[in-house]
Amino acid sequence: MKKEHFVPSSNYAQALGRAALLWGTEPEYGDTWGKVHITPDETKKGILKALGVPVETREALDRAVEERLTREWDRLTPPVAVIGASAFGRGFPVHLPEELANAALTVELKWEDGGTARRTIAVGELKDDAYMSIGRRNWVRKLVPVPADAPLGYHSAEVVANGRNHKQLSSHIGLILCPDRCYEPAPVRDGNRAAGIAVALYGLRSQRNWGCGDFTDLEPLADWLAEDARASFIGLNPLHAIPNRQPFNISPYLPASTFYKNPIYLDLERIGPFQRCPVAQRWFASESVRSEIESLRAAEFVEYERVWSLKLTGLKHAFARFLSENDLVERRAFDTWRTGEGDLLERYALWAALDEWLHKQDPNVWVWTQWPEQYREPDSPAVREFARVHERRVLFYEWLQWETDRQLERAQQYALHAGLSIGLYHDLALATDQFGSDLWAWRPFYVSGCRVGAPPDGFSPKGQDWAFPPPDTEHHRETAYQMFADSIRNNARHGGALRMDHVMRFFRLYWIPKGLEPDSGAYVRDHYEDLLHILALESVRNRVIMIGEDLGTVTDEIRHALDRFGVCGYKVPYFEKWQNGALKMPEEYTAQAIVSSSTHDLPTLAGFWIGKDIEARRVAGLVDESSVRNMWAERARDKQLFLDALFRKHLLPEWFPRRADQIPELTGELHNAFVGWLAQAPSRLMALNQEDLLKDAEQQNLPATNADQYPNWMHKMRFTVEELRTAGYARDVTAMFRGWLERTGRVNRSSIAEHA
Repeated sequence: MKKEHFVPSSNYAQALGRAALLWGTEPEYGDTWGKVHITPDETKKGILKALGVPVETREALDRAVEERLTREWDRLTPPVAVIGASAFGRGFPVHLPEELANAALTVELKWEDGGTARRTIAVGELKDDAYMSIGRRNWVRKLVPVPADAPLGYHSAEVVANGRNHKQLSSHIGLILCPDRCYEPAPVRDGNRAAGIAVALYGLRSQRNWGCGDFTDLEPLADWLAEDARASFIGLNPLHAIPNRQPFNISPYLPASTFYKNPIYLDLERIGPFQRCPVAQRWFASESVRSEIESLRAAEFVEYERVWSLKLTGLKHAFARFLSENDLVERRAFDTWRTGEGDLLERYALWAALDEWLHKQDPNVWVWTQWPEQYREPDSPAVREFARVHERRVLFYEWLQWETDRQLERAQQYALHAGLSIGLYHDLALATDQFGSDLWAWRPFYVSGCRVGAPPDGFSPKGQDWAFPPPDTEHHRETAYQMFADSIRNNARHGGALRMDHVMRFFRLYWIPKGLEPDSGAYVRDHYEDLLHILALESVRNRVIMIGEDLGTVTDEIRHALDRFGVCGYKVPYFEKWQNGALKMPEEYTAQAIVSSSTHDLPTLAGFWIGKDIEARRVAGLVDESSVRNMWAERARDKQLFLDALFRKHLLPEWFPRRADQIPELTGELHNAFVGWLAQAPSRLMALNQEDLLKDAEQQNLPATNADQYPNWMHKMRFTVEELRTAGYARDVTAMFRGWLERTGRVNRSSIAEHA
């Protein structure tokens, strides 16, 4: 049994170190070069201050530590216990002061479905787990087992400890019972492998959309992939809600809300009230609207602001028709859906309605931090009055999310019935915009006074500052992880796989205290066992494969934990090297992973070969000429490494040039070889970016640039979705892709039976 005794620190440094560790700050970390960085005292103090811990003196730090430990042990139960199926017998903890050592415990389990189970247990029969002594007070931690046949889900328990002399303690605990591993569909479980194409939905071109890809565009894409390529899924960029304002707020990885989708992806022509609304149809048929749609389709890049302005007008016509029709079946379905969404939807819609209304009052007001003071708190009297007076405006934004959810559900069902065994593969961003709805609506879940970023590495020698606040891990725990579960559930909905950007977030995040530079940050831990168990629960319930983007400074411990929970890792050939710099061969990749040709932040295959990303950085002024020369030298070495490796794998013909500097571009032979390299990996899933299938040199995002430097998140696909099945080149590369899937056992042989 673990025994702890709180004793005062002997000096300030010891007190600071203990407090920093207790609140999750790691004392050191290793960077991508293997160098160990010791967390500076200034960083520890900055993080603790952001968390509300006084750091002025040794006494203040010791007092804060003592108070936190006392609060924890003086509570009969923690706020929540997350338990995996294999640990039901171990159960959940209760903390008992020594005077209740012989108490009787009454435990009433309240199941998710409304059922209950009640029992009384003698404390002496329970297993001791830990002991704590603080001053003259002593506690023991006991473990209350959970029934072996308890159902998985979000439950709770009421615990009462009755001791002598009528001494009684009571407590409520959230009880989340989870599987030990994420969902694995039969084709993956049985050793088969799958593949798909990743696309940026906004960049899909078609003969019918309004200049930005929409949910209906996914249907011909699914037909093409299922029938012509025999693939298993369509990978999508995060679909999160963004303000659609250029040049700002168009990154899908810096959303206004991670819980709701961007209605720019709606196909208005499929919305019933839009079809039936005479006003909407006259507007839609007008020469000005038709001309604008044609202009947006023909535009080189996605024009978010213009597309959304057009769609917003049409959607408001459709909503007015929805209200006037008073269709009881539709209205009941909408009301049921919005009731199920609860406060999450209500607060998001409130923010969206306020954002529109206040910007209309004053065009210089763009973000909620510029709103009049009375509107900056979601529970303020002014906001409640706004919701009452502008009920219809708020309802409109709720209706938009309902229609978005319905169209996304239809897209997933279409993909499955077309023959894609996994269907849609969604992406959950790490960040949330500090000026967006999540921060406005749920501020206690974030820590002000720090920003999330990344330590120095080869791409960013001074580190990265991502400019959004980190999560308050203890507030998430105090609220039984409800917001975390909602974020996973809402993003896993209507898909067969979910990618989590920067999966290291479950274990630790790099915090940069206010006033310090990115290279002065430190890692702060999270309750990863709890989070991964909840992830497994949502995965199994929603039948969704979980994928964790684990690139960068991810430790072996983190990767082992992901593997233990059945979360697929991420393999990108650029990064798969041994410590001596040698490339890993495809057969050396892990099976519990997805192998991908690139990511949104990295060069495409064609761009990598011609150094398009290096030149883009030079033009953008991100690097000086000396750095450019070094980058070109490193690129030449990497190209030769790949070329040599492709020959070793017999993926290139003998007559092909063996020197990379003799090959000016990504030829057909090289293209075929790279796709074969990916397909041959034992990794269960393979994702080829559409840019890499079609040999597009332009990447979707050039990190650390703004709209004046690079057209981030605006690139359109080379072909329309209709041309993918008719254009000669598109048909040729599709046949090449399918050929590799057939040769390597990745071709889709699954049915949709598991999804029916």
